Amino acid sequence: MSHAVSQLRAARLARAIRPFQARGGSRQPRCAGCRLLTSHCLCALRPTAPSEVGVCLLMADTEALKPSNTGWLIADLVVDTFAFGWARTSVEPGLLALLADPQWQPFVVFPGEYTAPERVVTAVAPVPGRRPLFILLDGTWSEARKMFGKSPYLAHLPVLSLQPDRASAYKLRRSRRNDHFCTSEVAAMCLALAGEEHAAQALDAWLDVFSYHYLQAKNQQKIDWDSPAHQRLRALEPSTV
Repeated sequence: MSHAVSQLRAARLARAIRPFQARGGSRQPRCAGCRLLTSHCLCALRPTAPSEVGVCLLMADTEALKPSNTGWLIADLVVDTFAFGWARTSVEPGLLALLADPQWQPFVVFPGEYTAPERVVTAVAPVPGRRPLFILLDGTWSEARKMFGKSPYLAHLPVLSLQPDRASAYKLRRSRRNDHFCTSEVAAMCLALAGEEHAAQALDAWLDVFSYHYLQAKNQQKIDWDSPAHQRLRALEPSTV
């Protein structure tokens, strides 16, 4: 399956000076569809969750190369996912065209404390004839702050400040702050705000299954195909009976 993030990853690899090796990563063969070790591939489990929203990922330089990146999971589920590499001194024309497309109502998803109060919104109000487009800054916290502050083409857009009622459950990378969420978790919260509850639950479940397979592979352990994560994902799939 080729989607926006996989295409961005391929383009980034094509211009790499030397092969990318994730920190502590295995050199065993990985599946091109899910980036996991082929022994722990989960492509056959990918859920379907139609939605009317769009997601635009602005990705730090090497983010699309990391096997633990969760923006990839968003693109697995949300058909209208767009991905662009971020640079301080330039902007891709395709990104500017997307932001100007009248079918979309863009929101920059970022904590409201970092911008002027008049830009901040906490709800996704429907706009006739326009679909929500959630712009997610995909990188480390310091990279995301840099992207937010040094992207003038985003400065006129409303800033969606999320109000989570839970802590992050993400286990694949460490954060110094408990209120930081991975990109996939943020996207799921945005989907829920837009009224796409089933897609939000499917994305959260997909993250759970991906995290389980990733950690089992890292620890060289077999997959329990009836684990709680797998059961949750199956429960969200439409009945075939």
